[in-house]
Amino acid sequence: MKVKGFLKEGEPRRADAFAAEAEGLEALRPHIRVPRVLEHGVKDGRAFILLERLELQRDGDFAELGRMLASLHRQTGPRFGWARDNYIGLAPQINSWRDSWAEFFVECRLRPQAVKAGIALPPITLLDNHHPRPSLLHGDLWNGNVGFTKEGPVVFDPAVYYGDREADLAMTELFGGFPRAFYEGYGPLDEGYARRKHLYNLYHLLNHLNLFGGGYRAQVDACLGLLGL
Repeated sequence: MKVKGFLKEGEPRRADAFAAEAEGLEALRPHIRVPRVLEHGVKDGRAFILLERLELQRDGDFAELGRMLASLHRQTGPRFGWARDNYIGLAPQINSWRDSWAEFFVECRLRPQAVKAGIALPPITLLDNHHPRPSLLHGDLWNGNVGFTKEGPVVFDPAVYYGDREADLAMTELFGGFPRAFYEGYGPLDEGYARRKHLYNLYHLLNHLNLFGGGYRAQVDACLGLLGL
C-alpha cells in the first residue's frame, strides 16, 4: 500500500471490526472532524484499515470540541441502536433497535457485559423515568480517542449508535477526564445526570474488566456501590 496514511492491521477476523470503524467514521464525518477512511479490507492474509494521517497534538481547543460534540448530539434517529452490531474496543457491541432507552441500555449494553463477567445484575430502575431522544453518539469517547490539529479537534476509533447523549458525556469523565472548558463548550446537562453517569460508565468498566481483568473489578464494585446495586 503506497498511499500515505495511518495503517492498522489485524487477523482476518478483524475485518468486520475495521468495516464497522469505517462506517462509524463516515457517519460522524458530516458533524464532527474525523480521519478520512482511505481503504479497508483484507490483503495478503491481513485485515486492515488505512486512515488519513493527521499530525495530532494532545492539547487544543477543548471548548470547541465540546461545541462540536453538542452539534453531533443534535443529530437524532428514530430509535435506539444502529443498523449493525459493532465493537467497543475489542469487544462486540450489540445494537439491536429498541424503542425504549432503558431497555436498550440494560439488554444491549449492561447485561451482556455483566453475564460475561459473572456478575448478576439486580433490576435496574434508574432509567425508568428517563426518556432521552436517540442522539448520534461517538460511543467510545475517552481522552485517548481525541486529538487536535491546526484545523481543530479530531475524534477517532468510534463505536457509534443512537443513544442517550449523556452516555458520551459520562465516558469523558473516565480514564483521566476532559478539562472544564470542554463541558463549558458543550452546555448544560439534564437533571439527574450526576447519578446516571455512573450507570453509563459501568458499561465501560465491565468491558475493561472482561478485556483486561485485574484492578477493574475494584472499580466495577465501587461503581455498583455508588448506584446501590
